[in-house]
Amino acid sequence: MTILFLFLALFALMFIGVPVAISLGLAGSLTIFFFSPDSVRSLAIKLFETSEHYTLLAIPFFLLAGAFMTTGGVAKRLIDFANATVGHIRGGLAIGAVMACMLFAALSGSSPATVAAVGSIAIAGMVRSGYPQAFGAGIVCNAGTLGILIPPSIVMVVYAAATETSVGKLFMAGVVPGLMLGVGLMVAIYIVAVKKNLPAMPRASFREWLSSARKALWGLLLMVIILGGIYSGMFTPTEAAAVAAVYSAFIALFVYKDITIRDCPKVLLESGKLTIMLMFIIANAMLFAHVLTTEQIPQQITAMVLEAGLQPWMFLLVVNIVLLVAGAFMEPSAIILILAPILFPIAVQLGIDPIHLGIIMVVNMEIGLITPPVGLNLFVASAVTKMPVTDVIRAVMPWLALMLVFLALITYVPMISLGLPNLLGM
Repeated sequence: MTILFLFLALFALMFIGVPVAISLGLAGSLTIFFFSPDSVRSLAIKLFETSEHYTLLAIPFFLLAGAFMTTGGVAKRLIDFANATVGHIRGGLAIGAVMACMLFAALSGSSPATVAAVGSIAIAGMVRSGYPQAFGAGIVCNAGTLGILIPPSIVMVVYAAATETSVGKLFMAGVVPGLMLGVGLMVAIYIVAVKKNLPAMPRASFREWLSSARKALWGLLLMVIILGGIYSGMFTPTEAAAVAAVYSAFIALFVYKDITIRDCPKVLLESGKLTIMLMFIIANAMLFAHVLTTEQIPQQITAMVLEAGLQPWMFLLVVNIVLLVAGAFMEPSAIILILAPILFPIAVQLGIDPIHLGIIMVVNMEIGLITPPVGLNLFVASAVTKMPVTDVIRAVMPWLALMLVFLALITYVPMISLGLPNLLGM
């Protein structure tokens, strides 16, 4: 009865248009009020406990680093470097856009930020060179999803907080899948470009390539600082996020000089708004998860799954279907916080590695970001290109098949995710 009421209340509230964060909090609060012996005062305590979670402190810092990188000209320099590297190949501007998304993903940790930063420059450049605008929008929208797969990733931080797993290990587990998806997109673009005879840029000279690499170097160094610092043990992922924020501000203000001290309050305000929005969702989702835990719901569902005799491959298939449906309607962090506490104990009982499960969930969230009706990347790409959302959806759909094939590979070949962490002895 408690399970039924909790989920019915959640979906009823969302159906009548109540924002997801408030729906999560209200459903949890009403369930405690009517069914739980817990005091209603425990709600306030749980909300404050959420804000004190050390791992979650990484989120505002990564968002701030991304805000400085997006506001400054880092994205433009990364695109110039990518074009100088691969622009001469048939369809090179589109391949360069994917490469720029991969590089920017390693700085921002956010998919919508990657689409906004790279798309605003790359799509216009592709159109000027003779590419169809829809083709450019579809490419950047899909490649932008790498923002949550290539570390650092805000969604991975949320998963780590929800399941008490290692953020550093999750980050390392995302490297190979992220590179694999990026390269897969590039190969697909090249095949389409050859068939459609899309233009190629003149080959950049070695001096031009070196010049673009030198300009992009300060941005690229951030990847080395974050991952190198975490793996070497110099600092924790949360400390790495703080270092990234300070470094990004220093680069934007004093090295590239794209923004001035006077612009800083605006950058801080924008990242602050994003942080508050995300942390409000997380706080309410943690409240929902608290009700799940106190009512022993994950344990009951685990027992039911084990009694049903589900094999690990069947369980992962069900997980993917549930996550793909949820991803079409909800924000990634909220989905992770609702479903991770339920799926995690079942996966452990079935012998599925928690890190592998985390990467599967992140890849599903990637697909959710480009799936209507609520795919965030679709709306960002629409805003950047001034195309109607329906046109962006049509542009994205041909690439969705590639994403689904990639999801199947990640799900059933765990070594893709776990190979690098295991090799590094993590």
